[in-house]
Amino acid sequence: MAPILDITNLRKNYGATEILKDINVSIEPGDFLVLVGPSGCGKSTLLNCIAGLEPISGGQIEIGGRDMTQVSPKDRDIAMVFQSYALYPTMTVAKNITFGMKVRGADAATQARKLKEVAAQLQIEALLDRRPGQLSGGQRQRVAMGRALVRDPKLFLFDEPLSNLDAKLRVEMRTEIKKLHHNLGATMVYVTHDQIEAMTLATKIVVMKGGVVQQIGTPAEIYNKPANLFVADFMGSPAMNLIPARAQPNGQGTRIEMDCGGSAPIVLKDSRATGLPQDVILGVRPEDIAEAGFRAGEGVQEAACLIDMVEPAGADTYVVSQLGGKQVTARLHAETRAQPGQMLDLAFDLSKVSYFSPATGERLN
Repeated sequence: MAPILDITNLRKNYGATEILKDINVSIEPGDFLVLVGPSGCGKSTLLNCIAGLEPISGGQIEIGGRDMTQVSPKDRDIAMVFQSYALYPTMTVAKNITFGMKVRGADAATQARKLKEVAAQLQIEALLDRRPGQLSGGQRQRVAMGRALVRDPKLFLFDEPLSNLDAKLRVEMRTEIKKLHHNLGATMVYVTHDQIEAMTLATKIVVMKGGVVQQIGTPAEIYNKPANLFVADFMGSPAMNLIPARAQPNGQGTRIEMDCGGSAPIVLKDSRATGLPQDVILGVRPEDIAEAGFRAGEGVQEAACLIDMVEPAGADTYVVSQLGGKQVTARLHAETRAQPGQMLDLAFDLSKVSYFSPATGERLN
């Protein structure tokens, strides 16, 4: 299947400042691509380049197999949903949604049919005669999405569309967008700094930092096999524990040693790990550290750890310990009897761990 969006060696400069550096991304029809990264990483600039709102300094962008370098935004067969909604304040909701169709010469019957379909899809039938000033943030966001949906474009572009909404409404709208993607089978490119949003929505994630793509993959690949320390730390809440450790070959596997406060170091034996340098950073997700007896399997190793802090969080309880001079968070069951100041046997699932080079930050396994 030919890619619907193909970005090759894309560069973007503002004067002498390089904003995007050699970006290569492609997606198939029906994909939901999420561009994620901290503020200033270049994700919104990349979206604007795809939309044609920013000229590129090098490379190529193809949409539907057609080179878009010299094509104006209105001729790219895209629809964009902005963070600010960008609605016309003097027009009703209905007119906001159909305005673009009217400009492009769609007849009244087509406009009415599309409006009815989209209003039903987004459950905004009761709002069609209101003006944007009479709507809540969530309602305005639905109208902005409705305006994009009536276009039926090759590509939907979303620029942080939920960042102006409160936490509860964000979760609801995230579900709506996911449902829309599933029902329409549309191809979407979505910018966010919220890694939970990225993990929830995407079929493919691009993690960016400083104008450079750090990793491209499915949510599962990004979460379970982060390419480097930046991705490991950025994706996941709570973040992956990144623990300085010493590795030593030991028979069929590797002996992993981590300092443990003032007491003797913790020693784990990883039968799967081979060829590691002496100094490594061990990455383990909080959910892959359990209370002893609650996790079984070939790769599970237990060690006694001093508990510094206990944080109940409803369905889970987080406990914090010190390993390798770092705070390490374990996600335990809600009924745990863990108490600060006590030693507790924790089970580390070594089948799930990542190893990184302290020098380069790159993944080693």
